[in-house]
Amino acid sequence: MRRADREDYDWLFRASYPRIRRTVASIVRSPGIAEDITQEAFFKLLQEWRTVSAFDQPDACVRRVAIRLAVRYATRESGRAAVEATARTLPPPESDVDLGNAIAVLPPMQRAAVVMHYFDDLPVADIARILVVSESTVKQHLYRARHRLADLLGEEVAADNVH
Repeated sequence: MRRADREDYDWLFRASYPRIRRTVASIVRSPGIAEDITQEAFFKLLQEWRTVSAFDQPDACVRRVAIRLAVRYATRESGRAAVEATARTLPPPESDVDLGNAIAVLPPMQRAAVVMHYFDDLPVADIARILVVSESTVKQHLYRARHRLADLLGEEVAADNVH
């Protein structure tokens, strides 16, 4: 790799890594797993750097890979933990439930959509591209997630205006 390419990659890594790792951690609910997934995504970026470096937003490429890996991991883990999840009773609505714990109960795709939309401030169109689903599917995930979170937190659901 040429020195200039290496410097560009290093700059992108330093600028994007913390934000992407935070997003992945919100999806997988484990800082250690988030580190592994984010590093894997950046390694894949490095392998394709000659091509990806010519893109307008190479950070969007690594973000997409990291989120897909995180959703895949969370989906696998939720399948393994299905028995535990059914055995676990959810706290009654009047209890003080932490938002992070409530988000952790959501299915992986809903969790990813919520994190990207409400924490990373991404529009529905961008989330749809990252998750490789339609915009209406993202809106459906957000709608269901809001209602599930409202139930878990004992709150009313506000108007469902997602754009």
